[in-house]
Amino acid sequence: MIPRLHCRQTISGRSHSLAPAQAHHALRVLRLRAGDEVVLFDGSGGEWPGRLREEGRGLQVELGAWRAVEREAALALTLAQALPGGDKMDWVVQKAVELGVATIQPLEASRSVVRLSGERVEKRHAHWQQVAIAACEQCGRNRVPALSPLLPLAGFLAQPAAPGELRLLLAPGEGARLGALPRPIALTLLVGPEGGFSEAEREMARVAGFQSLTLGPRVLRTETAGLAAVAAALALWGDF
Repeated sequence: MIPRLHCRQTISGRSHSLAPAQAHHALRVLRLRAGDEVVLFDGSGGEWPGRLREEGRGLQVELGAWRAVEREAALALTLAQALPGGDKMDWVVQKAVELGVATIQPLEASRSVVRLSGERVEKRHAHWQQVAIAACEQCGRNRVPALSPLLPLAGFLAQPAAPGELRLLLAPGEGARLGALPRPIALTLLVGPEGGFSEAEREMARVAGFQSLTLGPRVLRTETAGLAAVAAALALWGDF
């Protein structure tokens, strides 16, 4: 597979200079050399094939013709995930990007094990953003999904639903089955932390228009449930 590199700067012209950190990654981590093929994308859609060329201490990419390649899912899907413990959110972000989620919304719930504040919030958000970019490089997406700032659950639920949006709350052992629901224009999946949402939080979600969704008779872990629902939704209404 030809290595793919995301560029924060807009790509244009016949060549593109890689940022120092990215050039170091290409040379020292990916073990690329001058003349090797790469693919660049800047997140605005499409991609540029090219070849590496050393320029002094820097690294340039001689660009080929832009390719209008889109690999976004047919269903506009938001994954609203209450923060799980440890580094599980890294896993959730990575796999959600691979599956085709359009927006990832981290949430703080009353039973969230992880508590972030101040600079820790900014650092963790920047880390998740980099995880999402790396996942795009790996899976072929040319648009980096939106990674929304961390919100308390109440703040997220106060946001109005978009036209045609189906809002589903993952609830073990209760609720509708995905296959029984009509095809939505947009879908938001709300996933609780390890201990689940409290009854008060579930009621807030219902008032905000979320209906319960069951994923069968087994209780899935928080880092499994949302991704399983994403995959099932894309099998029914997306591009699987």
